[in-house]
Amino acid sequence: MAQQHLDPTDSTAGSSPELPTALEQGGAPTADALARYLRAQATEFLRALRLHRETGGSGHGTEESADAARALRRSARRISGSVHTFRPLLEEAWSAELCPELAWLSGTLAREHACQACLERLLLALHRLSGTAVLPAQPTEEAPGGRAVDRGNLTVGAAKAGALLERQLTLARTRAHSTALQALGSARFHAVADKVAVLASDVPLTPAAATADLTPLAAAARERLTDAVAALPLVTAGSPYNAEALVHGLSPDPSPHPQDAPWHQVRLLLRLHRYAREVLDGADSPVIVRLLAAGQALDRHRDASEAAAAAASAARTPRIAPATAYALGVLHADQRHEVEAARFAFQQSWQKQAVGAG
Repeated sequence: MAQQHLDPTDSTAGSSPELPTALEQGGAPTADALARYLRAQATEFLRALRLHRETGGSGHGTEESADAARALRRSARRISGSVHTFRPLLEEAWSAELCPELAWLSGTLAREHACQACLERLLLALHRLSGTAVLPAQPTEEAPGGRAVDRGNLTVGAAKAGALLERQLTLARTRAHSTALQALGSARFHAVADKVAVLASDVPLTPAAATADLTPLAAAARERLTDAVAALPLVTAGSPYNAEALVHGLSPDPSPHPQDAPWHQVRLLLRLHRYAREVLDGADSPVIVRLLAAGQALDRHRDASEAAAAAASAARTPRIAPATAYALGVLHADQRHEVEAARFAFQQSWQKQAVGAG
């Protein structure tokens, strides 16, 4: 029997998602702005949960159900990220209990979509790399690093490589879907939903939060991001190709390349910085073009990194044909090239002047 949670359309369930700009109240943003933001995100979480149930969330993954799952993840990330940034103003025990549970939920719901997106990305890349409709006037396509692609050998193995990737990633997606369904029906999830339902009407602020200024905590989040970006090899990112990551990816070691981890961390810190800005500025928070472009570049970086890892994993399948292994190797190199292109795009966007857009 599914547990019932507060109705997000009920005015007693929390405030409207339309948040007033904190600075319009006069002076520095206070904990009231944080409370309004958390209540609004909790309300969005409950609304998405109800939509997920109404659209057959326990069924076969309809588009409406997928949209609802994305909305659940989006609100869960914002609640967790805001609690992380402004944790000194919230009850310690409550924060320590809620954040890991929201991270578990968001990660569980994200896996199915990640598998599907990775498969689509790899199949499109295979089609692009192995296509035979090349005009005579066009130069021979080159693989990352300047080596020409042998389209004959690639075409032979591309079909089998695509079939292998589809089998592996479809199986992973099916398992992720089953895991998500089990999670959404578990007592653990209902406990999280109950906590969020309470948050929609009651934010557990500390006594000291009444007179606290949010600006220093938001500035600390920005400084953590700036420090992490400063530690990135942006000079190397200015180069269109990085052979070191390619060599590692094709090695027998299945672990992720250590080059990628700092970039993934910057992506998370950029997200926390963006959420902190939303808390301070409210619903009318201006779009910072530089941050938007940087975030999009880091999203592409993560997607390409995961796709390259999936191609390398498939290439390690025992007893596959040499032509299949060749196609997967070219595909892996292509995706590592996309990783480097995303790093270059991030470098270019980060170093630009911040421009606000309404």
